[in-house]
Amino acid sequence: MSENLVIKPRRPWPQALAWGVFLGVLFFGSYSAANHFTAQRSDVGLYVFGWEHHIPFIAWTILPYWSIDFLYGIALFAARSRDELFRLAKRLLAAQVLCITGFLLWPLHFSFSRPETHGWAGVMFDALTGFDLPYNQAPSLHICLLVVLWRFYADLSGHRPIRWLLHFWFALIGVSVLTTWQHHFIDVLTGFWAGALCLLLVPDSDAPWRWRGLEAKRSRLALYYGAGALTAAGLGALLFPAALAWLLYWTAAALAGVAAIYLFGEGAHFGKQGTRMPWRSWMFFAPYLLGARLNVWLWTRKLPAGAEVVDGVFLGRQPDAATLTRYGIDQIIDLAAELPLPAPGSAAHSLPLLDLLPPSGTQLTSAADAIEHARQQRQRVWVCCALGFSRSAASVAAWLVRHRAHTPEEAVMAIRHARPHVRLQAQSIAAGLSSATRP
Repeated sequence: MSENLVIKPRRPWPQALAWGVFLGVLFFGSYSAANHFTAQRSDVGLYVFGWEHHIPFIAWTILPYWSIDFLYGIALFAARSRDELFRLAKRLLAAQVLCITGFLLWPLHFSFSRPETHGWAGVMFDALTGFDLPYNQAPSLHICLLVVLWRFYADLSGHRPIRWLLHFWFALIGVSVLTTWQHHFIDVLTGFWAGALCLLLVPDSDAPWRWRGLEAKRSRLALYYGAGALTAAGLGALLFPAALAWLLYWTAAALAGVAAIYLFGEGAHFGKQGTRMPWRSWMFFAPYLLGARLNVWLWTRKLPAGAEVVDGVFLGRQPDAATLTRYGIDQIIDLAAELPLPAPGSAAHSLPLLDLLPPSGTQLTSAADAIEHARQQRQRVWVCCALGFSRSAASVAAWLVRHRAHTPEEAVMAIRHARPHVRLQAQSIAAGLSSATRP
């Protein structure tokens, strides 16, 4: 047998069939039950913008609308591995649970009367009407599933030319929920939001969601963000249905998500990819991300962007392009989990750490070794977090201990001399540095 023969792993079709049966029964059972239950309720509302009355009814778009059922069915069998299948199935399951919950908690109905349709399009509309009632509206399960499947097929296609055809067709499916008069705009908007949440709940990384214990600082921060979420939601309820109410509800959801990350997650759960925040992170966390960026400006607007600690290693806030040029920086070590880097580039290394928590010994070791790797290549390194006060300072201290023979006390003194505003808590930083032993 040739040594160059590559045996491709078999696709997990038996598992795909099992998941398909389970998800299919759940989909039709829960969707129909929610629809018929809401049809009996007296508290079903309506939310439609005036401009939506100008959306045209385009009968042929029922074809892309229906096509998501086909794409859903074959996606499970297109998965290339058990891990990929399990991740997709969990996302589809999350979409079903999130949307059905939304239908029950916030019942809405669709208000337009569709015109009579003939031909093949009429047959497809008749089939849809026989199954669907106009009550399962927000968040749109159609759009939520679209987001999950769009991401799956985009990953599957890679960078081949078919990717552009894929994007076109999925965009057409998204538009079709409006042009077939199946959903109002608020359903579409909340459907994209729910889809983004599904991708964040089931991330691509191996970072697990798990209970992190009753660690005092984690619990306190989660409590603060949770209280902020409840406050924003309460204000939104008072202002509903004013436009500002939706911004407050969005803020409440974002803060609740941050609280959940501090209780059950880690920095990777903000979804940051390299030095940028993907659209799904912005879709869910945008109010928080904008608030975090404003916080950076308020705290550091009168301070230098950073300072050299020793030996070509700089410590500061996230730099812009002008800062990198001014200091001649070759490499960035970015430790902010919650913010994209203002000056992204290939010479940036991301180690997402949660704000206001002391880094663990493992995290400090990883950051210190990344700094040393850059210095061994004679690169000038900019180590940053959001403000340049805590996570980045602790990482530079770990590097001084591991690779420059400093004691923890000497490392803290060197950092405070270069950047007096750093926040190094003596007890926590000593505990972290003690586990980041010298190589």
